[in-house]
Amino acid sequence: MSKSTVPVRRIFLFAVLIFFLICTVVAVAAWTATSYPVFGLNSPVTPLPTHASPFAFIQIAKPAIIPAPTLQPETALEPAVVARIVSAAPSVDSAPVEAPAPNYDGNKYILVDISEQHMYVYEGDALVYSFVSSTGMNNATRVGMFSVLDKIPSAYGGTWNIWMPNWLGIYYAGSLENGIHALPILSNGATLWEGYLGVPISYGCVVLGTYESQLLYDWAEIGTPVEIRW
Repeated sequence: MSKSTVPVRRIFLFAVLIFFLICTVVAVAAWTATSYPVFGLNSPVTPLPTHASPFAFIQIAKPAIIPAPTLQPETALEPAVVARIVSAAPSVDSAPVEAPAPNYDGNKYILVDISEQHMYVYEGDALVYSFVSSTGMNNATRVGMFSVLDKIPSAYGGTWNIWMPNWLGIYYAGSLENGIHALPILSNGATLWEGYLGVPISYGCVVLGTYESQLLYDWAEIGTPVEIRW
């Protein structure tokens, strides 16, 4: 081997080594950049799984107790086609007017128990009907012995602009009359106090369900005794 070939061979080996080192550095740098985004100085970022939330936040209105409807008196009394205008509340400005009890020789009897908000209907000693009822708010229904004074298929309460089906008049409050009747009907056809039977809710009358009041209306006679007690 000549002396001139030795340096050339060494230079070639040195160049190959330099090239190998450069490739190694580039490969390491590329791997570091993909694994450690910010110049390889930050900790590896592990993706976290994301899940849909199993609930949502919404605004829910606070529940409220809805009171029974309260009517305001009408300024005019109408219509004039009804046979009688009656009151749904007793008058506090005048003394009660007692109507003479009709002659009656039958064995029918109606008992209204205010403390129970219940009506018991007897024929002789037999209990014919037992109805849930509602009497007047603030003790507006009088207690005592009364009788059925009249029967009207649908009476009109001009003070409150309501119709009272299956009306049985039983006593006078001032110059107007209180009685037993079905749940009142408003001028728009809606039923007043529906769902409130069993608690004092009326303006003085004794109120029954529509079906129950029809049974009582068909059964009762003019003069049938009516007792209202605590």
